[in-house]
Amino acid sequence: MLKKIALAAALFVAAAAPAPAQTWPAKIVHIMVPFGPGSTPDIVARIIADGLKKEYPDSAFVVENKPGASGNIGTDAVAKAAPDGGTIGVSIGGPLAINTLLFSKLPYDPKKDITAVTQLITQPSALAVNPDLKVNTVQDLVTLIKANPGKYNFASIGNGSLSHLAMEAIAIKAGTRLVHLPYPSSPQAVTAIIRNDAQMGCLPAISVVPQAKAGKLKILAVSTAKRSPYLPDVPTLKESGIDVEADAWMGLIAPGGMPKPMVDRINKDVVAIIKQPDVKQKLGATLMEPVGSSPEDFRALIDREVARWAPVIKAANVKVN
Repeated sequence: MLKKIALAAALFVAAAAPAPAQTWPAKIVHIMVPFGPGSTPDIVARIIADGLKKEYPDSAFVVENKPGASGNIGTDAVAKAAPDGGTIGVSIGGPLAINTLLFSKLPYDPKKDITAVTQLITQPSALAVNPDLKVNTVQDLVTLIKANPGKYNFASIGNGSLSHLAMEAIAIKAGTRLVHLPYPSSPQAVTAIIRNDAQMGCLPAISVVPQAKAGKLKILAVSTAKRSPYLPDVPTLKESGIDVEADAWMGLIAPGGMPKPMVDRINKDVVAIIKQPDVKQKLGATLMEPVGSSPEDFRALIDREVARWAPVIKAANVKVN
């Protein structure tokens, strides 16, 4: 009888004890990228995968590209995965914040189904104009477009993209109207400005800088909160008198419900990788600056992005579906 009581007590204690913490990393870790090979999120994901392979040679880190639906498909693949450390992802402001305002329905809820791990990088966009526009500063441009509402075109890399919303925000702050010409990619949008099909655009700086150096475009400002260390002589939009901030940031995400100790472990590992001097140099080649924030700070950034772009989308009546 005493043995039975002792056995029952042991079983009760075992049942009440917390399950052992899941370990990181798993044997195979899938790193989802919601854009195609060669995209900046893909470049960052492969840098992280290489760093993790060196740290954990007994695990495999596999980058998987799942492009489509403005980044929603690849981000949803993370949201739908088990929160056991076997799947993480690299995503951007569109599918994590802006798309909640543009799409009538998403297959995931970024607040509930996504765990924010860390902001990986910040990347400037550049306000660029055709040299024939004869403007040298943001204020010159504002004066021109304000005097001619609806006369000038701007190029973007798609309806609802950051490049679209940034220019709409500039027009709103200037109290005028611009005509939107969407293109499928940055190179095509840049080419449109060079050809003067569009007279301006706020596009990824990496696609604009080479053309500006060749004298085919003129850069007036960068869109980030502070000057880019790679373009130290270019002022920000805010410095130039237009209170617009458009940061092409990127972050590491995981499925919702991931245990906090595992989130913190992944955060620590990945932040250490992106802060390495050789990694910083690789990122700098595409004008990306490493950040490495806490999960809480990254979640706050996502929330700020929603609040930042909601009034712009409403005022400009931007719709995707």
